[in-house]
Amino acid sequence: MFAKLESLERKFEDLERELAAPEVFNDQERYRKLTKAHSDLGEIVKVFREHKRLTRELAENKAMLADSDPEIRDMAKAEIGSINEHLPEIEHELQILLLPKDPMDEKNIILEIRAGTGGEEAALFAGNLFRMYSRFAERKGWRLEVMSAHEMGTHGFKEIIASIAGEKVYSRLKYESGTHRVQRVPETESQGRIHTSAVTVAIMAEADEVDVPIDPTDLRIDTYRASGAGGQHVNKTESAIRITHIPTGVVVTCQDEKSQHKNKAKAMKVLRSRLHEAMASERKAEEDESRRAQVGSGDRSGRIRTYNFPQGRVSDHRIGLTLYSLDAFMDGDIDEMVDALIASNQAEALKHQAETA
Repeated sequence: MFAKLESLERKFEDLERELAAPEVFNDQERYRKLTKAHSDLGEIVKVFREHKRLTRELAENKAMLADSDPEIRDMAKAEIGSINEHLPEIEHELQILLLPKDPMDEKNIILEIRAGTGGEEAALFAGNLFRMYSRFAERKGWRLEVMSAHEMGTHGFKEIIASIAGEKVYSRLKYESGTHRVQRVPETESQGRIHTSAVTVAIMAEADEVDVPIDPTDLRIDTYRASGAGGQHVNKTESAIRITHIPTGVVVTCQDEKSQHKNKAKAMKVLRSRLHEAMASERKAEEDESRRAQVGSGDRSGRIRTYNFPQGRVSDHRIGLTLYSLDAFMDGDIDEMVDALIASNQAEALKHQAETA
């Protein structure tokens, strides 16, 4: 591990020297790539240098144990105890930082929420989840844009699709894919009985043309008049778009914009991301079938989380974590759960790495 870290530190120092060269500023593309590479290595080099500093101090303090002054020996013993307590934490952090990075982590996402079993109550909960993710995005300073919405009732959605853009969005939300179950008493329930409903969430890394090139001849594009609320233009303009990817049968529709051109652009973004997700899932399955059941498999058939309103709790079944702060959670305060999912996935990755080493 330490030989790899020494190599990364040398690379970091080389990048610093390159960035200091005057000619680099004249080539903005090269400067951007060097800055990105330098930034990517910054955290691990900082932690490694802290490890080296502590290791040096440990050796110095061990040498002071032979000092004739008892006060110096006592001081050295205290320092050794403190360093020995801190070093394993630093080494664990370095192991995490050395894990292979998910190339999608830096990507923006397409968020899809669909009401499942439970009728109107499921649609209402789909609306609740959309608000939860919207508030989380707001807390993070991310940008959220609704791309398509099929409303159901006053505050619910049969389906809603949105894009979320910002720093490392996919890395924070990728474990949200799956079936979210809600247990609560619906407002229309006169007997006070608890109903169980389900909503599916899909988190897809936003793909661009480089990630997923699409042959225009593989597409069938239909236009039609938008339905539902939307003003007079709904009945006059064929602005809604339906795109079918013929080789896979994937269909995407968009009718939220008055402009056919804008609807087509949004639909293409969703289509490209769905195809990219399908390709990534297939590749992951081929690489390691046994890990599909672990956290982060993105398997949307399994129930991943239960929101129990009468008890005010939210439980994630993959990691066995229950939080009794449902109101705050539904208001977008989901960092504790997200951090726990990331930590669990990192632990599994370290275990897998040790088993295959």
